[in-house]
Order: sequence, then C-alpha cells, then structure tokens
Amino acid sequence: MWMGAALLALAALASGCIGGGDDRVTPAGGQQPLDAPAARALDSYASKLRAAHAARVAAARHWGLKKVPLAAPPAPAKKPRIKTRKGFEVDGHRRLDLPPVFTTIPTRDKVVFLTIDDGAEKDPAFLRMMSELNVPYSAFLSGYLVKDDYRYFEEMRDRGVVLNNHTLRHRHLPNLSYRAQKREICGMQRFIERRYGTRPTLFRPPYGSYDRATLRAAKACGIAYVPLWNEEVFADHWEYREGDRELRPGDIVLTHFRGRDQWKGTMPDMIRRFLNKVTAEGYTVARLEDYL
Repeated sequence: MWMGAALLALAALASGCIGGGDDRVTPAGGQQPLDAPAARALDSYASKLRAAHAARVAAARHWGLKKVPLAAPPAPAKKPRIKTRKGFEVDGHRRLDLPPVFTTIPTRDKVVFLTIDDGAEKDPAFLRMMSELNVPYSAFLSGYLVKDDYRYFEEMRDRGVVLNNHTLRHRHLPNLSYRAQKREICGMQRFIERRYGTRPTLFRPPYGSYDRATLRAAKACGIAYVPLWNEEVFADHWEYREGDRELRPGDIVLTHFRGRDQWKGTMPDMIRRFLNKVTAEGYTVARLEDYL
C-alpha cells in the first residue's frame, strides 16, 4: 500500500514535474524536459522500493503467511494525546500528574501495536522472521530473565527495537511497599541503561497489576507512559479485553517471549497467527514509540 503510493508519486515526478538544472535529456515529442540526475535518483529509489517489496513477498512465503503484511506507516507528524483509560485511574492520578495507563492509542490509522513481555524465550528464528518481514514491535523486559543471554537483546536493539521496563524480578507490585516497588522499577531502569545504553520511558507492570504506589514509583524513576493491552496473542489462540472480540484502530496487542515449553507452538507460530489475522482485517503493525 505504502510502496504503491510512493511509486505513483515517483511516476508523476518522472513524467515532467521536476525542473531546474542544465543537464537535460532531450524530450520526446509532447514531453517536458527531464532533469537527468533527479530522474536517475527517482528511478533508483523506485528500484529499491520494488526490491524491498519483492523481499517482503519472499519472506511472507518463506514464513508461511497467508498474505504479505502491509508495510508499517510513517510516524505521525502530530502525536496523539495519551490519556488514562476510563476506569484505570488511581486516586489522585491527575492531581499527581502520574503516567497515563492505556490499552489503545487514539488514532484513526488502521494500525495495531505488537508488544512482547519478559524475555524468557530467546528464539533466533523469531529475530530472523521479524527482521525479514520488517515488522515493528516493542519489548518489555524483566532483568532476571535477560541475564542468561544479553546478546540476544543487543541484537534486537541493534535492529531498532526499543527495550522497555518490565521490572527486575517480575513480582506482583501491589503486594509490595512503595520503596520495594521503586527498587523493582528504578533498578530495571538502571539495568537497561547500563547494559543497552538507553533509559526507558515506557513501563508495563507484571500481570498488568498496579496501584497508586506503582505509578508514583514509575514517575519517580522517569517513566512517562504505562501501556497495557487490549488483546493478547498466543501460538494457538487470541484473547480479548473487549466483549465483542474485535480489533480496533490503535489497539495494543500483548504477547510473551515463550516457546514450546510453555506454549503449543513457537514464537514464529505466534507471529504467524498474529500477522494472518491483522493483515486479513486490513491492519498494519506500527511502532508504538512512534505514536508517543
């Protein structure tokens, strides 16, 4: 979809919309002069777009998808205003300017956002699949699960994935004191910054459970957003927060780093199920951080 629009624009430009410069190609009858260097640049860009699409088609076939996933849209020029979902507030949420808790990004774009939690499974086939298909996603990592293979997540980061905070030890935070929650969240902030070079601004509480102390601690640790989810995808099924079991524009989708030990399938199996559904319904997978 995006490549087609780009090629139409390129064709319009190449047909005579580019002016200026002295290095001109002699036009055929009825044509306008065409700037040769610019025309060559446009042709090169069009060739790259065609090659990228061909690679995406081949990757979709290789990974057993029913259709080629739609290409991710560009980041919106104007970011949507993010507010806490009704019913997800804590006492004093607005007065204390606590991070918003939300399950959907307010947008008219027909996009969904894939987020993956914890870090238990480290399947190299998953990294290859996501890279070859060029599907964006966001990772929410727990420190104790990352420690046995730092390089796996370094490779993920190097491929453009943002590594976010899911606490040090994946504990049920409302059972803890404010100070203990702050240790879990701030400790993971330092962990990711020291190991991977960036300090997260997104945090997801384990199990989606939080209280006022959680959000106060998150804010104190530098967290700006607390995205939850509206759907969860597994290797063999989907689960939904809403009763109508429908995807909506801007929905955040949760899954986990899991394999056959915990699931009836692999991470590529889960991605196949995810992409087949969203593509069939006309959705594109976008990068969550681009909308924040």
